[in-house]
Amino acid sequence: MEFTAEQLSQYNGTDSSKPIYVAIKGRVFDVTTGKSFYGAGGDYAMFAGKDASRALGKMSKNEEDVSPSLEGLTDKEMTTLNDWEKKFEAKYPVVGRVIS
Repeated sequence: MEFTAEQLSQYNGTDSSKPIYVAIKGRVFDVTTGKSFYGAGGDYAMFAGKDASRALGKMSKNEEDVSPSLEGLTDKEMTTLNDWEKKFEAKYPVVGRVIS
């Protein structure tokens, strides 16, 4: 499935009848099984319904870092992001991608 950023935002964990999605590098993962982390009140709830690539690379929970932009990330931050992507691939199904 293809999602715009606006469509993706509908899967942010606030509606219990919908799955919870997080995107990394444009790929959308169904993280519903991790709702204690990504659902309302979870430690990573700010990533739900968004592409969290920049924040994951920077190991940041700052709202301004929750963005698909990879611009200006260091090699170390890109390695961190790639490690996160591998963890998500191993744990959560890919359900689509974000389109502009």
